[in-house]
Amino acid sequence: MSERESQIEAFLTNAGWASAEQQRFPGDASTRSYRRLVHGDQTAVLMDAPAGAEAPACPPDATPDERAALGYNALARLAGPNLAAFAGLTEELTMRGFSAPRILAADLPGGFLLLEDLGDDLFARAIPAGADEKNLYQHAIDALAAIYRSSFPAQLSAHGGEWHITDYDGPALLAETELLLDWFIGKHLGRAVSDGLRSDWRRVWSSAFAALDTQAPGLALRDYHAENLIWLPDRQGPARTGLIDYQDALFVHPAYDLVSLLEDARRDVPADLAQAMKTRFLKVAHISDADAFDAAYAVLGAQRNAKILGIFVRLAVRDGKPKYLDLLPRVARHFLTDISHPALSEVRALIHDLAPELDEVARK
Repeated sequence: MSERESQIEAFLTNAGWASAEQQRFPGDASTRSYRRLVHGDQTAVLMDAPAGAEAPACPPDATPDERAALGYNALARLAGPNLAAFAGLTEELTMRGFSAPRILAADLPGGFLLLEDLGDDLFARAIPAGADEKNLYQHAIDALAAIYRSSFPAQLSAHGGEWHITDYDGPALLAETELLLDWFIGKHLGRAVSDGLRSDWRRVWSSAFAALDTQAPGLALRDYHAENLIWLPDRQGPARTGLIDYQDALFVHPAYDLVSLLEDARRDVPADLAQAMKTRFLKVAHISDADAFDAAYAVLGAQRNAKILGIFVRLAVRDGKPKYLDLLPRVARHFLTDISHPALSEVRALIHDLAPELDEVARK
């Protein structure tokens, strides 16, 4: 038995789940892993997040230079394997009636959480199995709007851990867009990016980010899409949408999670449904300036899809997961649609020079 398996056994023994049958979940793009535990007619989920598996998270008062020196997680304000973020956010979400998985046992220094099992009915599975797509997306929108209308503290404390929710600031947004430069253009297209072009890149994106100041920020879970939402029809209201993978949450313009949901990298959301859900969100989130919201939606959509184009190449090249390259065409189509908005005219002109191949990728 490995040292980590011994630690898992000790944790489960202390939690009263030592005799449970263990079923591993397939791996994802993170360093975390999950197991379903079955003990009689009870189930739970073990989250295993070994400390030190990733670069450190961002101290709340760190400067951009200090964040850059710590590594990408700090610069982009990602929690990494820090379970204090997940634990703190879980308690705040469940306290407000949202369906995050309740924490049954915790060992934050050891990197373990035992969680309520919300089941297997991910939206991405339930819809192909026959669930009504529009109904599920309506519930996802209503939950998202309810999260936006809720207030959350910046300082979290839960299960012996402390976490500070920070803003999705300019340095974090920019660092993520540069994944497109470094990985999609640099590695996938094999094209060097000069210091001058990188400087131009930062300038045009920083200008576009001004569109994000038109609406009060709210909590963005940061990875809100059909693979991370679980259909819970036996619950009521916003609680019918189960939430997972929200440890990287930050405060930002409310369009961010909406873009994540409707410009899904892994499945096509019909255009008429996406427009209807966008309209629904504006109504239930009580947002009146649709034009300003559309500009911010396009900017955050472009920012997010630039990041994803880079991440998917990085997963293929660095991490040996070539399946992610199959998703590039859909993401490229989203990205090109986003940068067609006037708020991104300078970004569009620069992309045309840097990566004209994006049009071809999007047509695949």
